[in-house]
Amino acid sequence: MPSECSAIAPSGAGQEEPCMLLVTNGDSAAGCIEGAGLAGEVLPWRDVLHEGPVLAGLSDAELGEIRARFLADRGWASVRETSEGFAERDAALEGFGGHEEIVLVFEHDLYDQLQLVQVLDRLLRWDLGDTRLSLAVADEYLSNLGPEGLRALFLGRHGATGEELEVASRAWEAFRSPDPTRLSTLLDEDTSALPFLGPALLRHLEQFPSAEDGLSRSERRTIEAVLDGKDMLREAYVASHQEREEPIFLGDTVFASYVEDLSAVEEPLMVFEGGGTIRAPRVGEDDRRFWEERVALTEKGRGVLGGGEDRIRLNGIDRWLGGAHLVAPPGGEGVWRWDGSDQELKRPA
Repeated sequence: MPSECSAIAPSGAGQEEPCMLLVTNGDSAAGCIEGAGLAGEVLPWRDVLHEGPVLAGLSDAELGEIRARFLADRGWASVRETSEGFAERDAALEGFGGHEEIVLVFEHDLYDQLQLVQVLDRLLRWDLGDTRLSLAVADEYLSNLGPEGLRALFLGRHGATGEELEVASRAWEAFRSPDPTRLSTLLDEDTSALPFLGPALLRHLEQFPSAEDGLSRSERRTIEAVLDGKDMLREAYVASHQEREEPIFLGDTVFASYVEDLSAVEEPLMVFEGGGTIRAPRVGEDDRRFWEERVALTEKGRGVLGGGEDRIRLNGIDRWLGGAHLVAPPGGEGVWRWDGSDQELKRPA
């Protein structure tokens, strides 16, 4: 057995565990796992799947290329480095045959749950042979567990069941469908085999524009935070997401892009203090000054929040949420909207 694949038992007893591949959400979680002494090969998945196109009918490689281009177009990453990173990540997972066990170590939030069902769907399509597949899914953030908590999570892992794999596959297929009602239909079914999946998918549906004002839940809470006096961008991020979401799932880079989207449009809803259009930092740029900037709502921004205006009728929309492409010009209709009172997606004529 190659020495780099052996894992010291979390108890510290010194005996060797089977050669393992531990798949988790990103670099921070990977560092936590390594710091807890859970050795073996740690594979960070590194994709913010709740943003941008995740189309059906593509090979894994084709989807990786589309994801890399989207992340680069948003200014979050280099297309070449991201494309290469996805290819290396996919190859590492496909090389599971060099391991006796695959352990999926994920959290309970939307970001992680989408990655979890993507990985499970992919593994379901493959013949794992003698390689065991285990789940260690936490109801807390890995960074909050500490080394002892992570070792306990690892020790409590269980073998993936057929029901878990089947629910994950249905969820991944529904998420990638151009018809987002496939997701709301799925939520009417039993997804309890993956207990955190249902709440995560419901939160995803709340990112669709509201039937009331055209704002996503995240956009509305951002505007509310600024209206409430949290007008420094750093404060607005904390007040609108970290203090109001459970579980939190939104990184500051994505939040900054939301703020830009509310500003760099025909009828801005929010601007820098003084009136300038908000521009989020791009990869490689120093973002410290950005987070200290103050912003202000425009008259239209206040009007949208008050219900007298509508974000899509003012500015249109061009946004991908999984496999659903929401596109309409200013004044346009016909895109899927989330009706919070009825808890369902509706598509106005």
